[in-house]
Amino acid sequence: MAEKIIQISDLNVGYDDKPHILTGVCLDVYENDFLGIIGPNGGGKTTLLKAILGLIKPSAGKISFLHKGVVIENMNIGYLPQLNQIDKKFPISVLDVVLSGLRPKRKLISKYTSDQKDKATEIVAQVGLSKYLNTSIGSLSGGQLQRALLGRAIVDSPDLLILDEPNSYVDKRFESDFYKLLTVINQNTAIILVSHDIGTTISQVKNIACVNGGLHYHAGTDISKEWMQKHYSSCPIEILAHGDFPHRVLGNHDNCDCCK
Repeated sequence: MAEKIIQISDLNVGYDDKPHILTGVCLDVYENDFLGIIGPNGGGKTTLLKAILGLIKPSAGKISFLHKGVVIENMNIGYLPQLNQIDKKFPISVLDVVLSGLRPKRKLISKYTSDQKDKATEIVAQVGLSKYLNTSIGSLSGGQLQRALLGRAIVDSPDLLILDEPNSYVDKRFESDFYKLLTVINQNTAIILVSHDIGTTISQVKNIACVNGGLHYHAGTDISKEWMQKHYSSCPIEILAHGDFPHRVLGNHDNCDCCK
């Protein structure tokens, strides 16, 4: 039986100007889970991720990390943010970006060991950027840069990988390989994937949570249109699997803000 690695209990999170973005959130995440988080814009998806990462302090409730049933102080988490904040003018290569995801083992001359450099080089190949290994990030496309940042997120073999809208910048030519890569990563790493692309999310993950002020969990991905309509938003939604990339289809409806 899979062991629990995160336990979230009665979590309330917000900001000074919006103190009640999330209320009463409860969620368990297990080793090798692949949890898809969906929900309308402004529903609190990114806020929940920031709380897990310790970037926002909850106003109530608790987030616990566990190892073999014992609460631990922190967890090795890889994070790919929704919008990269890296300065493309900064003189750093793809290899250096990926290496920055490792904890330095040396303090003199070179901060990284030869084994670490070999590991980073393997990760660069895994994300499809081998020919850009020593290329400055300023020369990369948005999709290529996002791949480099994904490499940085996974190079340290995290216990949990958090991806916030990862396909926002991944170029279409790499998209299929991207999800295949996540399947490989998921063999040893739990993944939380936030995406507005409901169809693709459902086709890739093992379990679903809808975040919209609160959190509604659905074990498995065989979800009904009624569940989606109840927990996602007021906008009727249907899911259609089509070829390699499922699409979201909206039913007939009136007075829907998202379609205006």
